[in-house]
Amino acid sequence: MSSRHWIFGYGSLLWHPEFPHLEQRPAFVRGWTRRFWQASTDHRGVPGRPGRVVTLVPEPGAVCWGMGYRLDPEQLDGVLVTLDWRERGGYERHDVALLFEHDATQGEPGLMYVATPANPNYVGPRELSEIACQVRSAHGPSGANLDYVLRLADALRRMAAEDVHVFALERLLRAGES
Repeated sequence: MSSRHWIFGYGSLLWHPEFPHLEQRPAFVRGWTRRFWQASTDHRGVPGRPGRVVTLVPEPGAVCWGMGYRLDPEQLDGVLVTLDWRERGGYERHDVALLFEHDATQGEPGLMYVATPANPNYVGPRELSEIACQVRSAHGPSGANLDYVLRLADALRRMAAEDVHVFALERLLRAGES
């Protein structure tokens, strides 16, 4: 791994990275879109009452904004052990090129964690109303699933990043708060 290797965070890593890094910058990946298609039985839910968290799914032409974290090569092994444990609920490492400018054509080498349909917690597409119902009732060791969605939406807004799926779910959840 070069000294310019990055971790791409697109979910809770946006506001809660919990690992040492040399730099953090808004970044994006091409060809991926964020979706609440992963059940969480270890962070935002529990077995028998899972929450919903995001994963990335391939989508031609899509752009997904998140946060790039540049790692110190001397801390790489420890960071990956931490992230492997944190993402143990069905996520796998995936090599990716991180881009930092809207017109960038060549990215920095990076790594992101993606939950694929091959893992037992992958639930795939559902109606947003069904996802919202599950989110409202789920709570796990890392807190309420509702907080996860709201913090993700807030983090994306602070970056001026658009995400139709996240913001539509947030609107449904906020409408149900009244």
